[in-house]
Amino acid sequence: MKEVIASSERSLAFYDGFPVSPGHALVIPRRHVASFFDLTEDEVADMMALVRKVKLLVDARFRPDGYNIGINVGEAAGQSVFHVHMHLIPRYAGDVPDPKGGVRGVIPEKQKY
Repeated sequence: MKEVIASSERSLAFYDGFPVSPGHALVIPRRHVASFFDLTEDEVADMMALVRKVKLLVDARFRPDGYNIGINVGEAAGQSVFHVHMHLIPRYAGDVPDPKGGVRGVIPEKQKY
């Protein structure tokens, strides 16, 4: 397992092994659950609280200009590891020519509006 950078009662966080950008981190529940929609309300709340803490760590170390936060659910949505994981992806001014649309870019022709 990767080095844990933050933890809570129900969740763990570590840097992504294949980062999209410097500081890309993952938050996962301690309990093995494949789908975000199978988490308990307490697990969801715990993951969200931990992602806020990880954001502060990433802010201090990498100084990004923005963030994308995402969870892939199901193979059709790109999930390849079937243990829930939330991506905290730091964004930097100029990292793409036009960031408008953000996460809508998962379907590139739908990103611009």
